Amino acid sequence: MKIYYWSPFISKVATVSSVIKSAESILKYSKKNSNINVAIVDAVGEWNNYKKLIDPKIEIINLNKKNILNYLPKGGFLKSRISYTLIFILTFFKLLNLLNKKKPDYLITHLLTSLPIFLTIIMKNKTKIILRISGLPKLNFIRYMFWKLFSKNIHKVTCPTITTYKYLKKMNIFNKNKLFVLRDPVIQPHEFLEKKKEKIEDLNIVKKNLIIGIGRLTRQKNFLLLIKAFKKILIKYPNYYLILLGEGEQEKMLKEEVKKLEIQNKVFFLGYQKNVYKYLLNADCFILTSLWEDPGFVILEAALSNTLIISSECPNGPNEILSNGQNGFLFKSNDTLDLLNKFDKFKESTKDELKKKKYFAKKQAKKFTQFAHFKSLERIIEQNEKIN
Repeated sequence: MKIYYWSPFISKVATVSSVIKSAESILKYSKKNSNINVAIVDAVGEWNNYKKLIDPKIEIINLNKKNILNYLPKGGFLKSRISYTLIFILTFFKLLNLLNKKKPDYLITHLLTSLPIFLTIIMKNKTKIILRISGLPKLNFIRYMFWKLFSKNIHKVTCPTITTYKYLKKMNIFNKNKLFVLRDPVIQPHEFLEKKKEKIEDLNIVKKNLIIGIGRLTRQKNFLLLIKAFKKILIKYPNYYLILLGEGEQEKMLKEEVKKLEIQNKVFFLGYQKNVYKYLLNADCFILTSLWEDPGFVILEAALSNTLIISSECPNGPNEILSNGQNGFLFKSNDTLDLLNKFDKFKESTKDELKKKKYFAKKQAKKFTQFAHFKSLERIIEQNEKIN
């Protein structure tokens, strides 16, 4: 059996980890992995920097010899749309030729899904497309009709959250029998045990009274709200520090805001970090201010680290992991006052109350393990065609 992954990207996204761990789960847990060929299709060189993280048994198939990714525009919505349009044009026939030549049984698609859908019309072989849809996609008339028209060509549709599953079911685009919930393989307990041994060496501050925010420095993550809220937190709790892990197009703007608020000695931008666990383990709490998530990988990482979570109740994601007050705190999306209110509730909680919240958050996170993902994927592929 041949299973290929298609997930072109132009910047660091959580999907990268999801694709790698999903592909690895097939080799790791299938009973007879010698009969399985798992490959990741590299569209424009986006996987070059991640090859060291990928199991050598997973084949990387390059559609373009040159690293075209370096020449694509990045930063902001418009530039990303231009880049994905260029990827569509540059890889259309190359992906078609690959599928016709290699004849994979399944193509699991994560990003730029319109290209594989188009190819189902003219493909000579019978590769089955498993389409992953996340979030709550807003469809204009053209996009709605496109999905509706070609939905019969899609073998299965997977959703990382129950919210997305219900949303797509209600939209009535795909046959309901094709829709499945497939949680992302975020949690790997053995990986956590290894990474938690690392110590923080890049901070010249005390390793206590830390609030941590993690994610790309983009509009979606809404770090501007976190910085402004942190300024107000300092009025009541002056001993706290804020650590931000990530990089993105808003970095300059966010640093200017920190300077404007005169809290440079309290806020630390540490850039992208491969190991977020060592920071989470030293934090008093993790705060997620995103405007939307699906479901929010870092929430699961925080839960596994036994770090108290305060999260935006943004559409699709956090509320499937957290129940307000039971295993963390949820505040109204984009609401500074409610965030401050939930931070006060966190500070007023007893040690036993916090311990209980962390325990239940960790329990919920374990639903997103690599093994659980594999078993769901195995059921989705087909009852009569198991991965074994």
